Amino acid sequence: MRNLPSVENPSTGRDKILGDAGAGLIHESAHKHVSGEAIYTDDQPAPEGVLHAYVGLSTVAHAKIKKLDLTKVAAAPGVVSVLTLADVPGHVDIGAVAPGDPVLADGKVEFWGEPLFAVAATSYNLARKAARLASVEYEELEADLTIEQGLQKKSFVRPGHSQKRGDVEKALARSGNVLSGEMNIGGQEHMYLEGQASLAIPVEDGGILLYTSSQNPSEAQKLVAEVLNIPMSRVTVDVRRMGGGFGGKETHGNQWACLAALLARKTGRPVRIRLARADDMATTGKRHHFHVRYRVGFDDKGLIEALDMELSGGCGKSPDLSDAIVDRAMFHADNAYFLPEVHIVGHRVKTHTVSNTAFRGFGGPQGMVAIENVVDNIARAVGRDPLDVRKANFYTDEGERNTTHYGQKIEQHIIPSLVERLEGTSDYRRRRQDIRTFNNGSPVLKKGIALTPVKFGISFTAQHLNQAGALIHIYTDGSIALNHGGTEMGQGLYTKVAQVVAHEFQVDVDRVLCTSTRTDKVPNTSPTAASSGSDLNGMAARDAACKIRSRLLAFAAEHFDVPLEEVRLHNSCLHAGGQVMGFTEFVQLAYMNRISLSATGFYRTPRIFYDRDKARGRPFFYFANGAAVSEVLVDTLLSLIHI
Repeated sequence: MRNLPSVENPSTGRDKILGDAGAGLIHESAHKHVSGEAIYTDDQPAPEGVLHAYVGLSTVAHAKIKKLDLTKVAAAPGVVSVLTLADVPGHVDIGAVAPGDPVLADGKVEFWGEPLFAVAATSYNLARKAARLASVEYEELEADLTIEQGLQKKSFVRPGHSQKRGDVEKALARSGNVLSGEMNIGGQEHMYLEGQASLAIPVEDGGILLYTSSQNPSEAQKLVAEVLNIPMSRVTVDVRRMGGGFGGKETHGNQWACLAALLARKTGRPVRIRLARADDMATTGKRHHFHVRYRVGFDDKGLIEALDMELSGGCGKSPDLSDAIVDRAMFHADNAYFLPEVHIVGHRVKTHTVSNTAFRGFGGPQGMVAIENVVDNIARAVGRDPLDVRKANFYTDEGERNTTHYGQKIEQHIIPSLVERLEGTSDYRRRRQDIRTFNNGSPVLKKGIALTPVKFGISFTAQHLNQAGALIHIYTDGSIALNHGGTEMGQGLYTKVAQVVAHEFQVDVDRVLCTSTRTDKVPNTSPTAASSGSDLNGMAARDAACKIRSRLLAFAAEHFDVPLEEVRLHNSCLHAGGQVMGFTEFVQLAYMNRISLSATGFYRTPRIFYDRDKARGRPFFYFANGAAVSEVLVDTLLSLIHI
């Protein structure tokens, strides 16, 4: 056989590896980002015969489709195929969790911008021009566009949910002070730099190779297989990187992946789809806007005694992920504060707007904004500094004041010390006094300051998603290939997981190559979301690395005839008793002795559960804690805000 590659001598120039876990590193693709070398979905080289798809969108918010005439579309220059719902060979509904999202409109439209049909042509411009030739006749229906309209009609996409502790009505009756109020919390557009994009390529055996900008490759794989009516094993999804996601590509990339795959199946040719920015903003979901109602009871110092809160999320036309999003808003309606007697209700309100979806924080920020507004109003009512009211209501380790309204114990009380430290380093008290002086002498420009905490639960609240897989190969030249279920969207996940693997093998991180997330390498992956991508995939990769490392160390102990406790990997070398061997040489030795240099890894988050019927459990593995001071200058005439 061919000789194995030459090996390096044991390293003696430094005492630690480069890029160990916890070390600060630049993003693994940073140089590619700034040089333009990074390949995104729409940069994939065009296969021969590639077609370009464009989607025809509704121009009304709520209507029955009386007639859809695509004759002129099909006859337009460059058009190869037109796709309607009737052309779908498999499932037509691609709802992420519950039904309600047909891949193309099914006899009616329920938001302005809902996809009606798709057209594939020889160029993007020809497809776009052709789509505009469609003739659509609607019977318009009344459209509910606000949460208030949906609440008035009791129109919901999913049943409500409630969490309670104690008897809130009796507690409110006992309270010396009671406030009630309402507030509206606006939504947001994700505004990722790279828009929604997919490239579907037909392969043998009726399969599809799909490049797509998705935070959730396995869900894209599943839904493409379902609309095509083929096994999931015949759909391979490849995601090397995204130009941002922020939750907007967790479920809302699936529709475009499915349409590209359907057109590829129908034409037998590769099909590329990329949404124009205006279409992307019209047809994909946003952060849920919320309407909040509350009653709160408190004593004369501002200590909360009872809270009755109703959180109503504007979900749009279908459920999408709204069950979990409104649940998380409810989980975070305490933020950092103990609520002794509490009743929280969450509504998933239907409106005739695009279905809202995952967005950074996933409902948590809306719940926290609500309770922070309540605390501010309490502070005004009792005439105390809002920071003092916040501190008075913090969770503590005394008695029962360390348990959330859903029964999870607060195990680490970090926020009080964080806030105390920040109060001092920010010079909060002096700045607040200076602001009072400034505002008294300034009729137009006004300043404000706030110091607010954050307690954010880490884990998917859908328990089954708290799992991850990984695959590691060591090659005989000492290089390491890593694949895991997490997706890279600019947050540095590939870098962090590679550092974990480098640490376990005690090699420099540049030996570890993290390859594209692919469903044929690591199957059944969870979305990269819920602030858990590093935790889940890092631990899965560690599991795989530890399996290989254990094999290698056991082999070394036997081969060099030394006790196992005298064998270790350190600084790119094997240390066995008094002997030192470079990592590559050791790997080659293991290969020649038929030791497996490949392993899969798996991880599932321990100690988490939530009984939704009882509204009790431990849904989060831990809480991430923080605090921030914000000072603003507001021009009350021009509505300009400077932070």
